[in-house]
Amino acid sequence: MADSVRSVVAELRAAVSDRWIDGPATVLAAVGLGWALSIGVRFVYPALVPFLRAEFDFGLSAAGLLLSLLWGAYAAGHVPGGVLGDRVGEGNVLVISAVVSTAAMAAVAAATGLAVLFAATIAFGLATALYGPTRFTVLTDLFPDDSGSAVGLTMAAGNVGNAALPVAATAAAGALTWRVGFGAFVPCFAVAAVGLRAAVPSRTSETDATVGDGSVRATLGRLRAGISGGAIPTIVAVQVSLSFLIQGFASFYPVYLTEAKGLSPATAATLFGAFFALGAIVQPTAGAFMDRIGLRRTLLGCFAACLAALWGLPFVDGLVPIAALTALFAAWNGTIVVTQTYVADTLPTEMQGTGFGLLKAGWMLLGATSPLVVGVMADTGLFDEAFLLLGAVGSVGLTIAVLKL
Repeated sequence: MADSVRSVVAELRAAVSDRWIDGPATVLAAVGLGWALSIGVRFVYPALVPFLRAEFDFGLSAAGLLLSLLWGAYAAGHVPGGVLGDRVGEGNVLVISAVVSTAAMAAVAAATGLAVLFAATIAFGLATALYGPTRFTVLTDLFPDDSGSAVGLTMAAGNVGNAALPVAATAAAGALTWRVGFGAFVPCFAVAAVGLRAAVPSRTSETDATVGDGSVRATLGRLRAGISGGAIPTIVAVQVSLSFLIQGFASFYPVYLTEAKGLSPATAATLFGAFFALGAIVQPTAGAFMDRIGLRRTLLGCFAACLAALWGLPFVDGLVPIAALTALFAAWNGTIVVTQTYVADTLPTEMQGTGFGLLKAGWMLLGATSPLVVGVMADTGLFDEAFLLLGAVGSVGLTIAVLKL
């Protein structure tokens, strides 16, 4: 864990010093590290599902429900997260997220019953949701000329967390207990809170969203006007399909590889980590391509590649073909750099946090139904068909992108 943190800091500092992007290195490093914990620990859940099932005695449908609630809480929390960012300052919200995540993760690790586990998981999803929209507004505010590259680098830091933390948590759970697998992140979130407080300004936007008419009707009017501008409606439609696809895939990929493809748990965990590790390369590359060749070509290229892998996965067997398709599917990581950077950068400044939080909550709430759907289908012997369903939903999104962008 410590080596991964030092590696991310070194890479982010090198990126700035080499003039990849122009902006404050300490902010980039702090936001990137906070995001690595925020998203990486959420992906610890799929890796530790076998341990949780053994401890609390539940099936794949219940596992899907747990993960749907985690992602649903994360989605719902984007609305208050965005509003708080506009009202009390973006940097303050990042710190609050890290502090509340510390307490929520402690509760998860201490859960002694299924009800407590579910409640603590929902709390953790809500806590990390505060980080979601605000990190985008911080980066687009502080890196106005290189927002795609800045977002891509910090998302790459998140993928370092996605690749390393589930592996580390699984090793801890196997050697000791699943409680250690979760509990080890309690002090990590506390350290992240201190780093964010020191590095990120309390407010990064120039306009205080509390100025002017603050009535509900006026606020909704500004939101409606803001989110209907440019290509935002099309990008949001595409993002809905991307969210459904990835939440179903990531929630069950390790289990799918062991139960449907016959791979060992260790090999499945390695491939799952490789998907995120490759994402750490794909995301800054996609951000740079977006800044240079534009939104449409970057999005279509990444989206088409990941869908080709997903459609092929149910029809191949053997480690080498599955590993190759896993690597190709990692192109998915580039799609969200394009879509989410565009939305955050296009919304009016005075409602950037609120608007982005509302939109992201919407597409993630829809996507959060995916783990439950996949879990129920898997419990009835339709694991391959569940992954084909994810490919079908993604193909709808790609068609929209081709026709509308």
